[in-house]
Amino acid sequence: MRLRGSAITLVSALTLAACAQQPVVQRVVPPNPFGYQKVSAVCTTTPVKTAPDGSMSVDMTVRSDDGLCALAVQKPGNTNYRSFGVAPAPQHGKAFMYNFDDHTYITYTPSTAYAGKDSFTAVLIPGGTEKRTRLTVNASVDATGVTIAAPPKATVAPAARKPVAKHTTSRRKTTKK
Repeated sequence: MRLRGSAITLVSALTLAACAQQPVVQRVVPPNPFGYQKVSAVCTTTPVKTAPDGSMSVDMTVRSDDGLCALAVQKPGNTNYRSFGVAPAPQHGKAFMYNFDDHTYITYTPSTAYAGKDSFTAVLIPGGTEKRTRLTVNASVDATGVTIAAPPKATVAPAARKPVAKHTTSRRKTTKK
């Protein structure tokens, strides 16, 4: 009887504890509205730093495993930027920007198996008469564990043989009269 009472008390306590907690919604990776985006195994970004002139910068660490690393920004008022561009573009990868769910996402995908430094600047346009903002992304790219498959070795087909003409000779039959 004592065991049954303890079990009921434990189940009741767990049920009430589950009801009291509210789930915390966190996005660990950027949304994938296009359905084809692969996220890099290593992707970290520092908080955005703002300089006195209003320009911003962020440091990013990413692996060159054909996956992207993303960061989200919002203009004051918690909305996305009206327009954007990249100038200059990254030299060792590609940058892609899009708006989704009141955020402007900036993604960077390094060239496969590249290791080293790369950077690009995103030009963020708030719209109206507001001043454009420049966000420089400084990427540190590592290629730990990334391998590129060697292209298949070219095989040389054997030389075609010339067809050998077969000569047949037949004997003439002679008939005696």
